[in-house]
Amino acid sequence: MAEKAISCAQKNLLIGQSFSRSYKYVQNIRGIGLKSTKRKSGNVQETPEFIVGSEGVASENKTNRLRTRAAWMYYVEQMTQNDIADVLGVGRVTIVRLLAEARARNEVKITIEGKLAGLTALERMLEQAFGLERAIVAPLSTPETDPIVPIAAATGAYLSEKVQHGMRIGVGWGRTLSGTLQHIGARSLNDLKVISLLGGIAQPRRFNPPEFAWQFAQIFQGEGYLIPAPALVDSQETREALVERCGLKDVFEMADDLDMVLLSIGGIETASSTSYRVGLIDEAQKRSLIENGAVGDMLFHFYDRNGEIVSDPVHERVMSVSMDKLQKAPVRILTSGGPEKVVALLGAMKLLKPTVFITDEISAAEMLKKYQAGN
Repeated sequence: MAEKAISCAQKNLLIGQSFSRSYKYVQNIRGIGLKSTKRKSGNVQETPEFIVGSEGVASENKTNRLRTRAAWMYYVEQMTQNDIADVLGVGRVTIVRLLAEARARNEVKITIEGKLAGLTALERMLEQAFGLERAIVAPLSTPETDPIVPIAAATGAYLSEKVQHGMRIGVGWGRTLSGTLQHIGARSLNDLKVISLLGGIAQPRRFNPPEFAWQFAQIFQGEGYLIPAPALVDSQETREALVERCGLKDVFEMADDLDMVLLSIGGIETASSTSYRVGLIDEAQKRSLIENGAVGDMLFHFYDRNGEIVSDPVHERVMSVSMDKLQKAPVRILTSGGPEKVVALLGAMKLLKPTVFITDEISAAEMLKKYQAGN
């Protein structure tokens, strides 16, 4: 039986290679329009919070955001200038200048009137509630807006700044992560390695783990390392054989020393999990997972609201890197949002313990509400 399972799995060993042969990266991506407003006050014209260039790179107005955060911490939270400088990663002289500019712009009166004050408040509350080094909250034009688009734009802007030479980055998959690609500034980085943390999908799909990892590596002209096997195999014996005897052990071992992980999550109860929507988890398996307490999944690791991996046979067949390895990465980025994922996001905070969290304003507010209520 084991030999038959191995033969079946070996037919899929070229999944990742087929992606690399068929994929053609188009560098000149045209800009995607994001809704922004410009308001005139006298002769001064304010700039939009998100700027979209001809290559589709959306970046926040960093100076405005930094100035507003500094003012919030100083005047509302009553932090010292030295403490603010440490939190924001700049010098004290910069903080002094930012505070002076905030006063000169009349952004500081009794309250902070910067356009990002509301988002800044949510960011700071998320950071304090979940022990984050950085929270980024993307605005929504209406409550009905699909949050994936602004979250992806904010994530792309963040990655454009933080990905550096010589990094080893492990990446997941899903709609949100795929959406970030058009918002990342393309540039050449030396000795950059991108490792897909999950196997692939045999059927052609828009969202596929090897496809995303390969495209992400190409943006920075880095090297992509894929797991050329199905994300879900037919047995534990097949999984062990692929890892130990089919050359996949080296890829899994690369995850032992990651500088950064980039992950998203799916909610299982409302079928927002990409693994369910693409057919890798059927209805019977979904019901079994829910009965065992699962609220979401991260790289096919199904977990409960307390951030514990639930007991289910599906975990024996998953071709993905273990969570204990991902938790060791110094930079752990979780990017996701949507009302149907709030409970799953709260569980993910305990499971991954992210250092950076990127979401939308409605999801952020609902998460804080449930957190404060002890749910």
